[in-house]
Amino acid sequence: MNRIGQALALMLVTLVSSCAPKTAAVPPVMPPKFPDFIFPAVPEGLGSTATLERHNLGWRWLQAGDPRAADRNFTAVLKESSGFYPAEAGLGYSALSRKDNKAAAEHFDRAVVANPRYAPALAGRGEALLALGDREMALKSFEAALVADPKLETLRSRVDVLRFRGLQDDVAEARKLADGGRLREAKTAYESAITASPQSPFLYRELAAIERREGDLTSALTHARKATELDPNDSRGLTLVGEIYETQNDFPKAVEAYSAAIAIEPSEALSNKIEDLRARAAFDAMPAEYRGIESSPNVTRAQLAALLGVRLDNFLKRSRDRNAVVITDTRGHWAATWILAVVRAGLMEVYANHTFQPQSAVRRGDLAQAASRVLSLIANENPRLGESWREAKRQFPDVSPGHLSYPAASLAVEAGVMKTLEDGSFDLSRPVTGAEAVAAVRTLEDLAERPRR
Repeated sequence: MNRIGQALALMLVTLVSSCAPKTAAVPPVMPPKFPDFIFPAVPEGLGSTATLERHNLGWRWLQAGDPRAADRNFTAVLKESSGFYPAEAGLGYSALSRKDNKAAAEHFDRAVVANPRYAPALAGRGEALLALGDREMALKSFEAALVADPKLETLRSRVDVLRFRGLQDDVAEARKLADGGRLREAKTAYESAITASPQSPFLYRELAAIERREGDLTSALTHARKATELDPNDSRGLTLVGEIYETQNDFPKAVEAYSAAIAIEPSEALSNKIEDLRARAAFDAMPAEYRGIESSPNVTRAQLAALLGVRLDNFLKRSRDRNAVVITDTRGHWAATWILAVVRAGLMEVYANHTFQPQSAVRRGDLAQAASRVLSLIANENPRLGESWREAKRQFPDVSPGHLSYPAASLAVEAGVMKTLEDGSFDLSRPVTGAEAVAAVRTLEDLAERPRR
């Protein structure tokens, strides 16, 4: 070939080479810079082969740490095919990598508008919104992504963390509102927290406490019981149930709840409360005539017998002496059982005609006689205790040592069961008030239950 032919051949090769398609630059192979980013996968049937290749290349550049190169590829894809929304999601992730969260959210929004169930865009939008401080909307976007693609396990843990943090913030706000006395707002906050976490027992317990403060005991009890159903070992929940029942004067159920609480976590305070409630429950079960003793201006023989029989029940059961008696006027009487018990124990007497006369008024001399008989029984059981009052010789200006009632009056005063009047007199004939009778029998009960020394 001559020189002219060679030149023509060279020109032809150069021309062909310049017209051939250029090979796109590819990123170096390296570990991904953003492994937590969710690849904006392309749904089947969307885009040409060339579009898919350019889209994948954009993602490779992003993971190589070059967002600008990624943007060029994603933008080129959108110029060729404006409806190719995976590239919008790619631009969103590229913006996230640059911490341009506002721009990222806009790109993700456009992708979600094109496909509301596109999980990569929903997840990316959640990240952008979270970075922008909108935790609530971010959580909703993450949850929507999980609905669209339940296989996103890493996203599931993120949602759980967000829910927990959100719950913590909501509970903190609810407690702050409650401490400030804004109970209605606190209640609304707790209800919102329960909606977000319906299996959290402490939320129901704290809501119940708010409702109790508001006076809504029905709702309070419902939510407190729900807390104990979710966590049967929550002693605080059981205690709250007991407190609500106690407020409702349902003492047996209160005792049941308190007992369950101390079975989990022993408490001396609750044990004392249980004893008190049992006493109150027993008191409420008593006849009205008994319940009205303490406020009565004067006490009848039947009421005194009932007081002694109830308050000294354990002590009388320990006493072995039982007197055979006949009583003709107490059949069907509300205090018949206690009258029989104290008469058989020798604490009170029937009259010569076998009547007890339950409606007769009790005078201070009568109370002193009954008290002295109880004190004698106590001294027999606990001699060292009895020594402190057995030889008592109290002086009264109105009761001489030779009076038949003097020993009983002296013993009752010396043992602290009864008191003299302001001038030091005893006044045997003065009627006994209900409060005076209750105080005297309580003192006898305390002495009867003191340990032996």
